[in-house]
Amino acid sequence: MPEFAPVEDQLATLLRGAAQVETVPELRQKLERSRATHTPLRVKYGIDPTGFDVHLGHTVPLRKLRQFQELGHTAVLIIGTATAQVGDPSGRDASRAGLTEEQIEKNAESYLVQIAKVVDVSTAEIRPNRAWFGNFGFNEMLKLLAQSTVQQILAREDFANRVKSGTAIYLHECLYPLMQGWDSVEIRADVELGGTEQLFNLMVGRDLQRNAGQPPQVPITLPILRGLDGEKKMGKSLGNYIGVGEPAMEQFGKTMRIPDALMREWFTLLTDLSEGEIAAILVGKPNEAKKRLGAEIVKWFHGQAGAETVLADWKKQFEEQGDPDSIPEVAVASTELVDGQLGVLKLIVLAGLAKSNSEARKKVEEGAFNFGPDRSKPADFKATIPVVDGLVIRLGRKIFRIVLK
Repeated sequence: MPEFAPVEDQLATLLRGAAQVETVPELRQKLERSRATHTPLRVKYGIDPTGFDVHLGHTVPLRKLRQFQELGHTAVLIIGTATAQVGDPSGRDASRAGLTEEQIEKNAESYLVQIAKVVDVSTAEIRPNRAWFGNFGFNEMLKLLAQSTVQQILAREDFANRVKSGTAIYLHECLYPLMQGWDSVEIRADVELGGTEQLFNLMVGRDLQRNAGQPPQVPITLPILRGLDGEKKMGKSLGNYIGVGEPAMEQFGKTMRIPDALMREWFTLLTDLSEGEIAAILVGKPNEAKKRLGAEIVKWFHGQAGAETVLADWKKQFEEQGDPDSIPEVAVASTELVDGQLGVLKLIVLAGLAKSNSEARKKVEEGAFNFGPDRSKPADFKATIPVVDGLVIRLGRKIFRIVLK
């Protein structure tokens, strides 16, 4: 039988960084019962395979799920193969387009690969919710719809705002919180995790469980992580994100560019450092604090060796003005060369450092491009440069080694 840590010790870990718990006394009671009966809590986290790359914002609730696992509890991952067809309206001021079954299945293929960077999927329960909703008939759906009212659905903040602004609310969107809540009934969840915008959906789950004669789950919401700009929610569409699958140097470099005011939030939500350790780090120089933060993030996804390598490369590149030891390579066909040379604009575009000649020209005129061991800069955008195998080219902080094919 599993042995669990003292309840107060578990609470200290689980409440760290949480935005809201409904309620802490209920969570304590569930933990006490779990410890007394040697029975792990069933902790639910659901996410729809909508095609996004998992980024650090998604890892905030996932890290909390991992903490539950490390304390001996059971992680239940709901893959929203049915709810993704509806589209989650939470926190949105317009209708969210649902996905086709084909898109969902394709997206789900890479879903667990990314999630596995944070959660131990080998010990988690993986539950696609199409397993039960695929068997729902008209009568079952009517019974589900009868467990809520139009007034309750419209009371949620995002729908209320859309009513005021005259923005359309489609009937299928009203079904989403009931479907998410029914997931909790199906898997008999003790706890459900989600972002702060998910609280309404999580509370619906409590109501449906009560109606089904089950003990209601405890919702735990986590703050919405702000992105690289320090203002808006981290998101791919805004370009202010760090992906969990990005190279170590990319993750580290992006972290080094965040506003100083964002560091405490990121340290708290993205690392396991104690509040005392975080406070001690933040009283030092901001640049050193960011390096520690970047290293902690890289360590989680690339290991201790990856963090040490990226720190050494960063110091060499930006503090000692040298090139890092590990430089990404980009292939250029030898047939592109004329007498061993290539126009600078064409080289920049072929290397993927710019999307067009006009963008490349702008970078050259700004003096952002250089090449070779002497960091030579072309005289103008019409210049040609000698290209040999292993040539190092640089555009701002982007560095590549040319490999001729």
